[in-house]
Amino acid sequence: MKKIFTIFIILIVSNNFFAQSNKKDVQKSIEKRAKDYENIAKSIWGWAEMGYLEEKSSALLQKTLSDAGFSIKAGVADIPTAFVAEYGSGLPIIGILAEYDALPGISQEVATERKPILDQEAGHACGHHLFGTASTAAAIAIKDHLKKTGQKGTIRLYGTPAEEGGSGKVYMVRAGLFDDVDVVLHWHAGDRNAASPSTSMANRSAKFRFHGYSAHAAGAPEKGRSSLDAVEAMNHMVNLLREHIPDGSRIHYVITRGGYAPNVVPDYAEVFYYVRDFNVDILEDIWSRVIKTAEGAALGTGTRLEYEIIHGNRPVLANNVVQKMMYDNLVEIGGVKYNRKEKAFAEKIYKTLRSPSLDLSSAKEVQSYEFTKGKGSTDVGDVSWMVPTAGLRVATWIPGTSAHTWQAVSAGGMSIGMKGMMNAAKTIAGTAVDIYSNPEVVKSAKKELLERRGPNFNYYSLLGERNPPLDYRK
Repeated sequence: MKKIFTIFIILIVSNNFFAQSNKKDVQKSIEKRAKDYENIAKSIWGWAEMGYLEEKSSALLQKTLSDAGFSIKAGVADIPTAFVAEYGSGLPIIGILAEYDALPGISQEVATERKPILDQEAGHACGHHLFGTASTAAAIAIKDHLKKTGQKGTIRLYGTPAEEGGSGKVYMVRAGLFDDVDVVLHWHAGDRNAASPSTSMANRSAKFRFHGYSAHAAGAPEKGRSSLDAVEAMNHMVNLLREHIPDGSRIHYVITRGGYAPNVVPDYAEVFYYVRDFNVDILEDIWSRVIKTAEGAALGTGTRLEYEIIHGNRPVLANNVVQKMMYDNLVEIGGVKYNRKEKAFAEKIYKTLRSPSLDLSSAKEVQSYEFTKGKGSTDVGDVSWMVPTAGLRVATWIPGTSAHTWQAVSAGGMSIGMKGMMNAAKTIAGTAVDIYSNPEVVKSAKKELLERRGPNFNYYSLLGERNPPLDYRK
């Protein structure tokens, strides 16, 4: 018995040794191509293509993966800029998510003060140029690992467009592209290094369009029916509604069309709404009440209402089994260390931040492992309800920086962002190596997923049966 136990311990130690050795190899593989990945990220940063319009960004990542030996399926889920890249065979199948869409209205040079880029509408204020590139780097390093070691398994890179309000991943889930995947890994740009289990807010959005009758606002106002009045009436009722929803819920909107001239009664107006909550059932209740405000606004102003659901995401479902492995790998890689030039840049940016929640020095630290509730929303949520999913954040921005700001665009376009990107790639690749080395992890992760979903879970998409809104950023 003692002899068997000794052999068992030797096997564990041996497996750990080889896993660590393999992780060092994938880290070196990523470092070897660091300049190439930096050029890719900078290209995508410069193009700053918005959701479902990421033609050059998607093509560049596809070519990079194809050149590395991956097979490519392009235009999946009826989305021209979505793709799946695959290498290997057999189980486990590990998927890595890659995003690459930019945000409208937030272009910015690499500068320590607000400097929009002339003639450029969008910017990577959420760091998706880094996201897509690091995920690609990790996938290629894992492919090299599988090829070198003869390890059984499949690696897939999912090119997922339009995370920002377009819910690209939801259509990919709906199309069954994740049905046979064992584990999904992802990451995101951020102002800190963290790999804790977390959730996000479920959300749904829609554009409410009101159609009225135009008229001369002074000469014949009685003949007009103002669609802008309908938008304002809806907004007023929604703002009254805020008193009667749970504290943690969120409703926000922007008027996207309100008319052209004060002396013309607007015959068309549009308002774009988001509704969020951590609980899907609460979200559904609030949503139905928002719909009624729109219907009431149309009735009261004599206009006609139509609305189009644009996107909908479920909250992220945490998976501790895989998440703890991700955390251990992030701790091994560590945080982002600034050189003198980067530190000077960071100090100037830091002074522009409003009430930063972190010290500047936290860029080199890894946050402790504890459950967190993020106030944002992501289409990763739908993936996480179908497949055990784990993610991390890396300090690609100056600590204290909020997403969707010019400061995020700026840091993401220079070496600070690139350093964080490389750390993310190494962490994801290391986590994948651990999973391939210990397939039992997959069974445990799937068991946890089923327990967290509950016995009565039945997936449906919060955006319904609509087709991808390929023109929502045009």
